[in-house]
This record gives sequence, structure tokens and C-alpha cells, in this order.
Amino acid sequence: MGFEHERLGPASRRFGLVTLILVALVGLAAGLGLASLFPTRSLSSPVELMGAKKVNVAATPSMISPNLFVDLAKRVKPGVVNVSTKKVVKGGGRVFRQFNPPSRERDLFRDFFGEEFFNRFFGETPQRDFVQRSLGSGFIIDKEGYIITNNHVIEGASEIRVRLSTEKEYDAEIIGRDAKTDLALIKIKSWNDLPVVELGDSEKVEIGEWVMAIGNPFGLSHTVTVGIVSAKGRIIGTGPYDDFIQTDASINPGNSGGPLFNINGEVVGINTAIVATGQGIGFAIPINVAKEIIPQLKKKGKVTRGGIGVYVQRMTPELAKSFGLEKGEGALVADVIPGGAAEGAGIRRGDVITKFDGKEIHEMNELPRVVAATPVGKDVEVEMLREGKPLKLKLKVGELKEEAAAPSEEKAQVELGMSVQEITPEMARQLQLREPGGVIVSQVESGSPAEEAGVQRGDIIQEINGQSIRKLGDYQNALGKVKKDEMVRLLVKRGERNLYLAFRSNK
Repeated sequence: MGFEHERLGPASRRFGLVTLILVALVGLAAGLGLASLFPTRSLSSPVELMGAKKVNVAATPSMISPNLFVDLAKRVKPGVVNVSTKKVVKGGGRVFRQFNPPSRERDLFRDFFGEEFFNRFFGETPQRDFVQRSLGSGFIIDKEGYIITNNHVIEGASEIRVRLSTEKEYDAEIIGRDAKTDLALIKIKSWNDLPVVELGDSEKVEIGEWVMAIGNPFGLSHTVTVGIVSAKGRIIGTGPYDDFIQTDASINPGNSGGPLFNINGEVVGINTAIVATGQGIGFAIPINVAKEIIPQLKKKGKVTRGGIGVYVQRMTPELAKSFGLEKGEGALVADVIPGGAAEGAGIRRGDVITKFDGKEIHEMNELPRVVAATPVGKDVEVEMLREGKPLKLKLKVGELKEEAAAPSEEKAQVELGMSVQEITPEMARQLQLREPGGVIVSQVESGSPAEEAGVQRGDIIQEINGQSIRKLGDYQNALGKVKKDEMVRLLVKRGERNLYLAFRSNK
């Protein structure tokens, strides 16, 4: 049995059409009534969706307006300047005009042809001075014409010219510079109203947020590049106060001294360095570092830093075990400078500084920065560990006279695989040792763990596990107490520096 569709007559079709029209009209009226109950809002841009005048610095790409970087570049570019310098390089030494014959042949030529003929063709002539030109970037920080740039951009310059985005050029003078942070403050004189950038807070910078770099790469003025913050707190070995922001915004030679902006148009860094063999790896000095030293550069032309008179080194897991510590945190005191604040307060070699003036010290590189930022003459409390026990001392911060950080490239691990000998009085005189005690490393076995760890011939071993080593017998006695797989800690003197090394015995 099958099914057939019912056919509608003309009357039925007219009734159905009228019914549909009535239902549509009722639906439209209901919709308009409901809409009147809710306020309307234009959603013209993603920025408005975020409900703030300033864009969230951690905004994702989908949240950022397509014209954000266009508007940002237009707004901040006027405050960015190009810095060009001239440096006169003096001629070094003398060179031969034609060639440099051996001394015996020169004498024969001189005797045969005469002095005048010889000097004309084979004599020496002084090298000429030449002018070295370089390019960099900078940014204007106030209406008076002060400009921040890198120290290496203007160092040794005999002439500095600054060009604005309007192509106007000005002579600039150096107000102050600081080689340790690679920052410089220069100034131009202008009767016009100068554009000024806004300084942000680099402490609030987050990994992954968008940033914009503007500078003068390869002489291409006011080039804009965009990227993200790749990392913070980078240490790249340029000095004791390394604390760089890493970015993948393209930075090239000529960008040095230029600003790194967040997407609110605030300067959060000063573009300074790149990895020559890498791509998308640039480094910027946090703007807070500049904000700390600019007042001193304006007033004195240099930076006065706090110092306490210690050399510190990184605390490794091996060293931590040798000191009986659970964590490898803090700054290990490798040496104390005679007459310094640390010596006066009672700080000793082997102390591990964990807090300075209320600030936590998690690793070695933090201590020099914290101490340097402390006002000279301030009384501070220092917390440390001595032989595993907590200790608090007070001292008055002095003025930094020299670097207060041990070489960071030194290896901190050492194994057996070396020979030593006692230091004789004659050796002590040759080495200019004030204290002749100790034993000297005379040989390091090739390919041994000691060589791989960085033990060097000429290192002077002064202590083993805290026991003083004055002669070879002391060295042998100390090693005799060491058990297999036990941590051994050495205090060695290398040049003018003391350094702790630790290893696990394998005897």
C-alpha cells in the first residue's frame, strides 16, 4: 500500500499564504520589542572590545587592531633620532714605502746607493691619521634636548651630529656616559619644540608581549621593526650589570642606542647588542637601568656606585654540596678586598650572601647590581650563610673602586688529574707572591676531568675543604682525609684573584 501527497485546492492555498504573512508580522514585532530592551554598542575595533584606552601589552595578535602598529609608528617616530659620529684615529707607527727588506740587505743598499737614495725608495714614512665614521640611534627624553644613546656609539667621538625625523640636524655634546652599562647622555640645542618619547617601566615587561624597535640600521634612517619580548634578565657577558631584554624584533648595526617601545608607545628598552651569527636575537638594556643613572649623568657626567669590597662567584650544585648547603643559591664570596667595607664588617671567604639590604640574592649576578644601586654611605644589613649556618652583619656601603665580580667564565667544577709541587722561596719571588704558602699545579693531564673543568697549570691551591695549605705535606694530609665520592672544595689563587673550585673525589 503506497502513500500519495495530498493536493491542495486554490482556496486552501490562499488560506495558507495569509497565515504565513500573519506569523511573519507577529515575529517581526516581537523581535523589535526585545531589541528595544537592550542598549546598542558599536564594535568597530578589537581595542574597544578590550575596554581600555591603552592596549593590553599582553594582547594576542587576534586582539590587536590592524592599524595599531601604523598609528604607533606615526606617534613615536618623531622622538627617535639618528646619531652620526666622527673619530680621528691617529697613525700608528711607520711603514715602508715600497717593501721591507731584511736589516742586512737594507744596510747593503744604504752603503752602496747612499742615504738619500735609500730613503727615497726604501725608507719609512709615517702613517697618516684618518677619520672613522659611525652611525647609531637615540631618543629625546625631554624638551631641553637631552638624548639617550649607547656609550659605544659616541665613545671617543670628536664630532657628534643628531638628525631628527624632520631631517633637521644639530651638533650634540656629551653630558655624561657610563661604560659599565653602555649608556650615554648627549644634548642638542634647539629653539624649536622638540618631540619627546615617554619612558615606561621595564619591570612590567612580560615575555611574549609585542614590542617595536626604531633606529638607523645600516644608515637606513627611522626603520621600524616589530617583534615580541623573547626573554628577560639575559646575561651575555658584556659586564657585571648584564640584565638584558631579549627580542626578536630585527636589530642590526646602526640600531644601537635606539628605543624599544611597547604597544602603548612607552620606551621599555635601549637596543644595544645582537648575536652576529643568529637571527631574531637582539638585546636591549631595560629602561629602568637608564632611569636610575640619568640623574647622575646630568649632574656629574658619570655614575658613582656602591661597593663593599668583595669578589663573588657563582654557587654551583657541586660547591653547594661541598659547603653542606641544600640549594645552590646566593653569591659565594671568593675573596675579600683588604680595607673594604666587607672586611670591616667581618665577611670572610666562603660566606654565601643570600640577602642584601632586604633584597633576595638568588644568584651571583644579582649582588653586583643590587650593591651598585645602593647609595654610598648607607648602612645596610647583609644576610649570609657561613658553614651552613645563617648569619647577619651590618656594614656601611662604600664607593665602588673596581669590579666586584669574579670572572664568570671560570669553570666551577674540577676533578682529579693534576700534579702539584711545593712553592719554593725562589718561585715565590718569581711569581711575586706576597704570601709564599700553598702548592702550585705543575701539570694537568690532557683529557682529564680536571682539564675539562678548567684547572690550569700555575693555579695555586691555598685551601682544601677549609684546611689551610702551606706546604706539600698539608696538601697530602688534606687529600688523605677525603673519601671516595666525597665532595672536595679547593680555594685556588689565579693571578690576582681567588677562586673556589669543587669536585667529587674518584680515588
